[in-house]
Amino acid sequence: MGRYLLAATLLTLTYAFVLASFDPWDLLLGGVLSAALLFVFGNSVFGDPASGQGRVRRPGLLERVAAFGPFAAATVWAIIEGTWEVTLVTLHLRKLESPGVVAVPVGERTPTGVAVSALVTTLSPGTFLVDVDEDRGVMLIHTISARDPDAVREAHQQFYRRYQRKVFP
Repeated sequence: MGRYLLAATLLTLTYAFVLASFDPWDLLLGGVLSAALLFVFGNSVFGDPASGQGRVRRPGLLERVAAFGPFAAATVWAIIEGTWEVTLVTLHLRKLESPGVVAVPVGERTPTGVAVSALVTTLSPGTFLVDVDEDRGVMLIHTISARDPDAVREAHQQFYRRYQRKVFP
């Protein structure tokens, strides 16, 4: 209950700051909208207790905030590396030898974690998410260099374990 109240308060304050108004009617409308958003999307944000998803230990707010800087820096570095690799291929300084699709296991990622992994993957040039196969429990990722699929899988898992899991499990 405390998480929902904190989230509703923060959403309401965000609404008020965007409007640049702390008029009581604006705060009331922001509170109603915040409550409605949490009612509709609360299970996506906090986990569904019926599915057992909420029972997995998740990092606290302070842990997430502290880990966001390294996560953002690692994401920027992945974008720089991808840009460099695509640049080399585009300028014909490196041959395009083996592009392809690699199945990366979803593992312990929550639905939000899968979405963030997909976003980070797609932000980096040279890779993008093709599909999430829920039956097999894998993300299908197209990469510019699929010569060593195990190395691609390990790089994605290592990024998740080292940076993403602490912020977006």
